[in-house]
Amino acid sequence: MLAGYAKASGQAPQAVRGQQFFDATHGKEWSCSTCHTKLPTAEGTHASTRKAITPLAPAANAKRFTDSAKTEKWFRRNCNDVLGRECTAAEKADVLAWLISLKP
Repeated sequence: MLAGYAKASGQAPQAVRGQQFFDATHGKEWSCSTCHTKLPTAEGTHASTRKAITPLAPAANAKRFTDSAKTEKWFRRNCNDVLGRECTAAEKADVLAWLISLKP
């Protein structure tokens, strides 16, 4: 998936940029870390529903990012909540590069 996002964006993913994106607000109330925590190897909690969210980082949750349709569905929903629009391929690649780099 990372290679596909990188190819679509035309640039190399940068994990540092992905972490910055993940932790920042982008004109809306929430950031990615609002629900997924600043350390996405831990369980999160949805800000509105208070439902538990399994760890986002693949090192802590091997099922993450293994189903492209599911990944796209959640990127679409979550990016809309955080940005008010869909994420670009470059944003997805950067965030995914950072999440993949995390250790449990």
